[in-house]
Amino acid sequence: MRAGPTIAAALMLSACGSVIPQPPQATFTPATPRPAQPAHAAPVEQSRNGLIGADARALIRMFGEPRLDIRDPEVRKLQFGDGRCIVDTYLYPQRSRSDPVVTYAEARTADGTTMDVTACADRLKAR
Repeated sequence: MRAGPTIAAALMLSACGSVIPQPPQATFTPATPRPAQPAHAAPVEQSRNGLIGADARALIRMFGEPRLDIRDPEVRKLQFGDGRCIVDTYLYPQRSRSDPVVTYAEARTADGTTMDVTACADRLKAR
């Protein structure tokens, strides 16, 4: 028997063995919580359709009684519609006013397609 080929085969097989690397250790750094911004900090800008900056009484004068009136601790949502278009208004408290005012509004058709807010508001005012 020749030892040369046996030793060579043993060396080649030993090269096939691998060392299992240890995964890197994850470090955990807890996030520092930031204080929540109060809802009343939302900026109010005037809009050409009269919605932004309006309070609930002004909206009811414009459109009549809302289809929905949802009240949460930080926001009030009033929804107005006529079966063809729907306007959702979101009222938030402001520092400078006692009553919450609209800071955001969106509109859609009855089938859910996005619609221009001003066009829908004008339609609802005209009825």
